[in-house]
Amino acid sequence: MNRTSYTKRFSYAASDTAGQLVFCVISFYLLKFYTDVYGITAAMAGNILLIARCVDAVDTPVWGIIFDKTHSRWGKSRPWFLWLCVPFAVFGVLTFLTPDLGHNAKIAYAAITYVTCSVLYTGINTPVTSILSALTPDPQERVTLTCFRMFGSKLGVLVVNLTALRLVTWFGHGDDRLGFMRVMPIYATGTVLLYLFAFRNLKEVVVEKRQSLSIGNSFSAIRGNWPWIIIFISSLFFWIAFIARVCTAPYFFEYTLHRKDLIGVANSLDFISLATVFCLPWFCRFASKRNVWALGLLGMLLGQLIVYWGVHTGGSLPLVMGGWIFGFLASGVAMAMPFSVLSDSVDYGEWKSGVRAAGFLTAIGAAFCLKAGSGLGGALPAWVLSAYGYVPNVEQSATSLHGIEIGFIWLPVLFFGLSIIPVLFYQKYERMEPVIHAELEQRRARAQAAV
Repeated sequence: MNRTSYTKRFSYAASDTAGQLVFCVISFYLLKFYTDVYGITAAMAGNILLIARCVDAVDTPVWGIIFDKTHSRWGKSRPWFLWLCVPFAVFGVLTFLTPDLGHNAKIAYAAITYVTCSVLYTGINTPVTSILSALTPDPQERVTLTCFRMFGSKLGVLVVNLTALRLVTWFGHGDDRLGFMRVMPIYATGTVLLYLFAFRNLKEVVVEKRQSLSIGNSFSAIRGNWPWIIIFISSLFFWIAFIARVCTAPYFFEYTLHRKDLIGVANSLDFISLATVFCLPWFCRFASKRNVWALGLLGMLLGQLIVYWGVHTGGSLPLVMGGWIFGFLASGVAMAMPFSVLSDSVDYGEWKSGVRAAGFLTAIGAAFCLKAGSGLGGALPAWVLSAYGYVPNVEQSATSLHGIEIGFIWLPVLFFGLSIIPVLFYQKYERMEPVIHAELEQRRARAQAAV
């Protein structure tokens, strides 16, 4: 019986709540913090986000190789919660400090702190995904654990979006620089405590044979691994679309709808995606993973079009919020499915090449896609805002409002549409999962008997 305990399930949820307490503030509010609080131009903010993505092209596969070479008394993935929780939390705080520096030094400080925080996030978030295949060998139970993980993630997002801007105002007494400086250590402390809780309870029960993986061996787990390639391409496009949507929401609600008071409420509605996340095991019993995944992405695209309809029918707030909510409901499925099937792609890589590179595959297939999507999803609308003449903290021109619309509605529509295309080819590999699982169990049994 491969059913996991509720202690393990909630501990797995805590591991993603921990990361979101810091990374959600970055994903949702860093762009607006840079432009409207720290005084960096939109174009330069976009450049900083792009620099971080260039670094990710190097640090993500390096982290993956390090994870696969990790052998400790706590396992392969679990010890990284202990080792990196404090450094990640510290740089999360430093990213939102605003030292009084000259123009160039200010840009350098922003770039260094954000890039370092981003690198550390890869180091501590990738094990949250890679440990899944070690918590249970049962593909269906992995879907259940993924649901709990998404619950933890959405809970972290909800807490941040319901409290962040209010706490910044309260602690800063109208000075947002002071507010962020006082609020981020609170979230950082929660991050450390929750990672330590996850470290304590997430025991790795699927023990992999000790193998010395070279860089070439790690890449061989990708070669011909079409399920993983599909996940990678779709996830990258999804995160570009999703982050473009949420990081431009503050501009849209403040300048287009003139409802700045709704920013925190609108972003906190991400929590309702749990309604579909917890239905995911049920959906997957009645439809293929491919179809459920594709419908989730299509739902996000349709949600954007409903928002557009609301804007261009007299600024109808009910329509706008209806589309916004519909998109978040669909996002529960669209976001959770790649994390669930990624462990299956690790199995496929082991079945095909004999190499089980869980750390490497999840580092690039999950963490890199999330971070690259976050960076490009922030950089692309930032460049659009700059090109259309955005000026912070003033009434926007018709041209700049059009730029906000492009960043908020049409960039997500484009990339949600692109993310659907590779998913349509996943069905073939999904049908192979029972055979692959059975053959791997036989191989492991033979290897164990030979010891």
